[in-house]
Amino acid sequence: MLRREFLAVRNRLTADDLRETSAALAGRALELPELAEARTVAAYVSVGSEPGTLALLDTLRARGVRVLLPALLPDNDLDWGVYTGEGSLARVQHGGRMALFEPAGERLGPDAVTTADAVLLPGLAVDARGMRLGRGGGSYDRVLARLERAGAHPALVVLLYDTEVVERVPAEPHDRPVHAVVTPSGVRRFRPRAG
Repeated sequence: MLRREFLAVRNRLTADDLRETSAALAGRALELPELAEARTVAAYVSVGSEPGTLALLDTLRARGVRVLLPALLPDNDLDWGVYTGEGSLARVQHGGRMALFEPAGERLGPDAVTTADAVLLPGLAVDARGMRLGRGGGSYDRVLARLERAGAHPALVVLLYDTEVVERVPAEPHDRPVHAVVTPSGVRRFRPRAG
């Protein structure tokens, strides 16, 4: 199973690897015009061996960007709240799955993501077409469908490790390609910027 293989590689990363890649990833992401120009960014808090996002979230916030973070709903859909610093996060255990860090404050509703200028997506891999392999829960498929229904066209950016940019991942007919992938070593674009 492809997902298991990518997770196995991630699980071999050390704390030092995670720290170094987190800093490099934040630096690369902040060079993206889509993030430099954004007023609202929907993002997520990395957990476990995911490419680290906290440095990026804090820098965006320091620039005056409104950062929205997801809260997992019982049906796997996502609600959103505003990130106001590490102290605004609550560790939430969802059943037998890993604990997530979610915004502790007011919930803005699932449609709040449609106000974002850029959406940072978690994933396990992305291929040469820009198709993203997620964890399989479907939460971000719902987000992308919601954006489409609302006629919203934020920049879609996936944050990965260098080894997770591959030739091809399985894709379903409803899957949507991302615009760019950011890895510690650089940025790769798949579609021209909208607008």
